Amino acid sequence: MATSKPNQTTANEVLLYIPNLIGYIRVIFTLLSLILMICIPDLWAFAIILYVSSFVGDLFDGMAARRFGQCSTFGGLLDMVTDRCSTAGLLCALSNEYSGQPSFVLLFTMLIILDISSHWCQMYSTTSLKQHHKSAEGNKGRFFLVRWYYLSYPFFGYCCVGAEFTYVTIYVLSRVNASSGDNIDGYNAILKTLCEYVLLISVPACAVKQVVNVSQLCSSCYAVAAHDAVLKNK
Repeated sequence: MATSKPNQTTANEVLLYIPNLIGYIRVIFTLLSLILMICIPDLWAFAIILYVSSFVGDLFDGMAARRFGQCSTFGGLLDMVTDRCSTAGLLCALSNEYSGQPSFVLLFTMLIILDISSHWCQMYSTTSLKQHHKSAEGNKGRFFLVRWYYLSYPFFGYCCVGAEFTYVTIYVLSRVNASSGDNIDGYNAILKTLCEYVLLISVPACAVKQVVNVSQLCSSCYAVAAHDAVLKNK
């Protein structure tokens, strides 16, 4: 007597996994926040709420994936693309805010290039070896800072949160200065002071994140070259 096969998971079901639904909401929030930042800057407070909500959602989609057993390659891809595009979009918004200062525009542009290239190379170098880009096995032999970044959650969180809050805070400061001009009122003065204190904490984390990105870029490129050498020597 033939046994019936268990229910097979379909692509549509994967697309509708709970963590992936959270991911779609993150995409919508990010797009709306960037539209407001660039096109309707007077609504900057609402834009920041949307952006930060999308950033916090990154925590909940991972929790949902583990809680419901819905981890997927597509979910990892969606998460990575959303993270990278969100950061790039925010840095583009900052470039727009500081368009009159070429040095700042250049800095934000270089940060975009470094962020995207380092993470893309990291993803490529590990997936080509059929490993997850955050796993211990996938980062075996990499520069110690890269291994520490992906294996130490507190360090990972410090760098990521610090970098994002640095960019968000710089944007808020720009909006406060633009709306106040030379006559800053009490509320904006308090907000400006608060932002300056936040930057004292977040800027060092953002700087460390860039060092990690450079290390990640170099390590992943070397890993790909080493893999090529192994294939050539077979």
